[in-house]
Amino acid sequence: MRRAARWVVSIGVALVLVGGAFAGWVWFASEAHLASFPRPAPFSIEIPAEAAAIARGDHLVKTRGCRGCHGDDLQGQQMWGYAVAPNLARLASLESPAEFEAALRHGIGHDGRALYSMPAFSFIRLRDADVADIIAYLRTVPSTPRELPRATLPWSIRYHLARGTDQAIAGFLGKVPPLRHQDDERLARGEYIAMTTCIECHGFSLRADSLFDDETAPDLIVIAGYDEAAFTHLMRTGKALGDRELPMMSGVARGRFAHFTDDEVHELYGFLSDLAARAAAAH
Repeated sequence: MRRAARWVVSIGVALVLVGGAFAGWVWFASEAHLASFPRPAPFSIEIPAEAAAIARGDHLVKTRGCRGCHGDDLQGQQMWGYAVAPNLARLASLESPAEFEAALRHGIGHDGRALYSMPAFSFIRLRDADVADIIAYLRTVPSTPRELPRATLPWSIRYHLARGTDQAIAGFLGKVPPLRHQDDERLARGEYIAMTTCIECHGFSLRADSLFDDETAPDLIVIAGYDEAAFTHLMRTGKALGDRELPMMSGVARGRFAHFTDDEVHELYGFLSDLAARAAAAH
C-alpha cells in the first residue's frame, strides 16, 4: 500500500511539474509574440482645435464604428468576457498623440505590446489629418469615471499565439493592400471610405476574405446587383434589396453608415461598382 501511495504521489508531482512547464511555455511564448512588433515612427502631427476639425473627428468616430466597441458614450466596456475597450475620451486626453495613434493604426499599446483585439487593420490607411481630427474630437468628449475590469487573454488564445497558429492584429497589417486609385479622384475618395470602413467585415480585398472564420459578410461585388438608389437605401436604412433585414449589415448601416454624407455614399457606390466591374472583366 505504501509503495502504491508513493507511486501515486510521484505521478501527481510529475503531472504538476509537466503542467507547470507547459503553462510557463504558453505564457512566455505568447508574451514574446505580443512583444515582437516594433513601435511605429512617432506620430507628430499637430492636433487641431478648430471647430471644423472637431466636427470631422466626430463624423469619423461615428462612421468608423468606434462606439461599437468603446460604448455609446466612448467611456469603454468589456467585450467577450475578456477584452476591454478602454475609455477613449480619457486616453485622448491623457496619452500622447503618438501613443494613441500607435494603438489606432498599428495595434501597439502604450506599453509597447501588441493589442490582440484592436482592429487596427481598419484604420491603418487613415490619413494623418483624420487621425489628428479624431483625437481633437475625443478630447472634447467628457470623460466619466468608470471602473473597467482588467483585460485578460484566455489560455486558449495564448496557446494559439504560442504555437504560431494565431497572432495579434499587428501581425496582419502587412496584408492590408495600399490605396490604389490615386489617378481618379472620385474612385480614390470611395476607396478611402471602403478601406477604412468595409474591410472590418468584408476582408482586406473586400472580396469576402475576412480574418475571422465565423464572419459571413459577402463579396462586395454584390453591389453589381444594386442601382445607386437601392444602395443609398441600404446605407440609410439597413434594408437590402426586397426591403430585407440582413443579420449584421442592417444594424451597422443604421448605427454607422447612415451618418455618411450623400457625397460619401455616392463615392463609395462608385468605387464598389468599379470593383465589381473589374471583377467581372477579369472573368
